[in-house]
Amino acid sequence: MDENLTYGEDYKYIPATSIESGVGTEVLPDLYSYTIQIVNIVLVGHPDKKEFVLVDAGMPYSAEKIMTETERRFGEGSRPKAIILTHGHFDHVGGIIELIKKWEVPVYAHEFELPFLTGEMDYPEPDPSVEGGMVSKMSPMFPNEAIDLGSHVKPLPEDGSVPHLPDFRWIHTPGHAPGHVSLFREKDKALIAGDAFVTVKQEYLYKVITQEQEISGPPRYLTTDWTAARESVEKLEALKPTVAITGHGLPMTGELLTDSLHKLVQEFDSIAVPDFGKYVDETSE
Repeated sequence: MDENLTYGEDYKYIPATSIESGVGTEVLPDLYSYTIQIVNIVLVGHPDKKEFVLVDAGMPYSAEKIMTETERRFGEGSRPKAIILTHGHFDHVGGIIELIKKWEVPVYAHEFELPFLTGEMDYPEPDPSVEGGMVSKMSPMFPNEAIDLGSHVKPLPEDGSVPHLPDFRWIHTPGHAPGHVSLFREKDKALIAGDAFVTVKQEYLYKVITQEQEISGPPRYLTTDWTAARESVEKLEALKPTVAITGHGLPMTGELLTDSLHKLVQEFDSIAVPDFGKYVDETSE
């Protein structure tokens, strides 16, 4: 590996955690969610078959935790066939470079995310002025500079297929990020939503720490297009998922998921969209 893979100069450990940190949940026999501080990664694949894919790459400095949990589930020396990124925000790519170097596997993301993953473009700065609690106020410390994965990151196939996951398809769900994607499996209506919607009020420190479960829109302090965010939630609700793993919060299933998603669609402006914030104002202009 001769490329100089780099994080942004603002890459750093973020001192935020929750009671679920370090906890893994087998949502389905081949869907495993693991919480690192305040964000979830997903291991997709049956542990008996030893072939799997990693979705997202956790908080900064989380690579060792991801590798340890991967080996605990799939066996010593195991490595995924690929890493799929729902998007490139700091809490979803925090361990990606170390994982690439250790595992030597390809990374896939939507083509609209590639500028943020190849050193070409920084994300907009987090908005501490947005309506919300302490996490929103802390957001200026969150990294937003582009990382550079060089040729190791590739665009997802245009036909909607997901490499090494033939039963899943990716769905473009922008709003929180331009190239945000969610993954959906029709046969059992399993959804990996990323941050298109979450199951915790991510802006409020107490709720993040306690992981109090309630459906919410994408994290407000990093969401720049609320019109697109609403359309993405509508698109996912129309799929009628029976189980959802989100980027933040506990997995949600069954009637609770159905009813909560329906409510989020019907009341998106009051539940998800903040009353104020610079990206709210820009979206409404």
